[in-house]
Amino acid sequence: MKSSPKTNAVSRRSVIQSVLGVAGMSTMVLPERSYAASPPPFQGYGKVKITRLETFLVKPRWIFLKVHTDAGVTGLGEPLLEGRALTIQTAIKEIEPYLIGKDPRQVVHHWQAIYRHAFYRGGPILTSALSGIDHALWDIKGKLLNVPVYELLGGPTRDRVRVYGRASTPDDMKKRKAEGYTVIKTGVAKQNPANIVENPKFIKYAVDNFASLREAGGDDMDIAIDFHGSISPQLAKVLIKELEPFKPMFIEEPCQAQNVDTMVDIARGTHLPIATGERIFTKWGFREILEKGAASIVQPDLCHAGGITEGRIIAGMAEAYYVPIAPHNPMGPISLAVGLNLAASVPNFLVQEQVTLGEGYLKNPFKLQKDGTVMIPQGPGLGIELDEAQLKDKIGHDWKNPETYNALDGSVVDW
Repeated sequence: MKSSPKTNAVSRRSVIQSVLGVAGMSTMVLPERSYAASPPPFQGYGKVKITRLETFLVKPRWIFLKVHTDAGVTGLGEPLLEGRALTIQTAIKEIEPYLIGKDPRQVVHHWQAIYRHAFYRGGPILTSALSGIDHALWDIKGKLLNVPVYELLGGPTRDRVRVYGRASTPDDMKKRKAEGYTVIKTGVAKQNPANIVENPKFIKYAVDNFASLREAGGDDMDIAIDFHGSISPQLAKVLIKELEPFKPMFIEEPCQAQNVDTMVDIARGTHLPIATGERIFTKWGFREILEKGAASIVQPDLCHAGGITEGRIIAGMAEAYYVPIAPHNPMGPISLAVGLNLAASVPNFLVQEQVTLGEGYLKNPFKLQKDGTVMIPQGPGLGIELDEAQLKDKIGHDWKNPETYNALDGSVVDW
């Protein structure tokens, strides 16, 4: 005999009251509204299914992803791994069977399934492929609900996002400043790849270059310097000490970040902010960096670290340590749109890297404002639309990572 909803409700009340009685609260009676009613059948909000995943290489070295649905809505993502484009395309193709026929709006569920159903979790290949898929699923969800992605993440915390340009010479600096940039990033000036320990001439050349940028940019320009993980810990300490009088905004990747304790040692030896994160993946990768104080600025790459879903978690973890995020992004305009949506939704944002505002790729490229910012997207999803006509002559590339060698003995060095 099938029980009625009323009988079920009474049964639930009896169970709750018996539990309360065991706790010595038998005289307490909960109001009727406190008892859970039988939930109605889930009605959903229209069925949507993923039909296919499409990737294509885009000059100069990017991969764009389109996730298609039977609702006619397409999501955009950028599942990039520089120098391993074909590998990432294959990874996307391997993940595709799981997604076909699934509802794209279950973004976090799909993230978990793709990540955890791989016996060997994490690593740059899986998380880069997963990142691009995550971008596209958030884009679809926003478009279906007709709101920007940052609205789905709690609404905007700011209306504009500070971005930085690049300069390596005083003339570059003056041009960037005239364009409106208030933040610039440069690299360590060198005539040859750095040795493990360098002489005063090498150090003077690098420091003098940075000093010339400071003079050209003035005290109101924030200038970060990227060691790119190609400087040894031994040399990094010396360079940082010599750069301190010129007040860099931060020192990025002072050495390779795999040995977190080495990063901690460098961070404790200077008052300058240390930044790292472009080669760190997922919340698990950033946990040790934050716990040990290896960096005071974290730079998750949203095309590698796990996409928007994971980027927001990393930002939340960092906030607990009073650490801001400055997302790494030497990639394309989809990646920039992703970064802008995340920056708009978290409180502890510092600055966004970019190398293109989307000219020649987007129908409505982003625009640098006079105050060195970009306004947050207003359209649904990621807020961008590819310009297919302008993309035609940019399809395909065979970009490879540089191969660098020691000038003296030909041994391999980092680039």
